[in-house]
Parts: sequence; C-alpha cells; structure tokens
Amino acid sequence: MPLFEIETPAHIVIAWAEDEEGAKTVLKENYPSEEAVRVTKRPRDAWVISKAALGITGKVEASDLARECLSKASGDKLHAIRVYMKETGADLEAARKVIESNIVYGW
Repeated sequence: MPLFEIETPAHIVIAWAEDEEGAKTVLKENYPSEEAVRVTKRPRDAWVISKAALGITGKVEASDLARECLSKASGDKLHAIRVYMKETGADLEAARKVIESNIVYGW
C-alpha cells in the first residue's frame, strides 16, 4: 500500500492508503476538523525526518503520555500542553518541553 503525505494548514500527516481519495479519508477519520491542502504519494515506503533540520539536538525520549495528549488535542500544541498539565500536575514550562519535544514523534 502506498505511503501518502497529507498536508493541512497546521500539520503534515503521513498515512498508508490505496489512493489519494483513501488518504483524504484517513485524514477525515482521524482529524475531522483538518482540511487537506495537498496530498502527495511518496516515492518510497518510508518517511524520514531529520532531527537536526527540526532543531532537535541530543537525545530526546519519546513519551507515550505526551503523544496521547497530542492525540486528544488533535495536534493542537497549546491544548495538548493543558491536557498534559492536568493529567500529570506538571507546571507550564515542563509540560511545554515534553509536548514540544514529542511533537516530532507523531501521535
């Protein structure tokens, strides 16, 4: 099954789908408030993101809880930070660091 890059005004979603319409359906099922502005079939079956290009240096640990908060917030970083603070009791700065460092890992 081909890999598609689905760009919205706020996100880039990577998903497997049979065709472009299937990719748009994946977006609508998972992020109903997002609108596809570009759908591109990837030439390979893998997706690579350079940490250096994203400004991430050193080792960053993935957090399942942070990714779950991002999912609950449909990718809205500020809302995810609030959700993380509520669920963990973390202060604003700690929650911001965890959420921002885990955005690149997907949700």
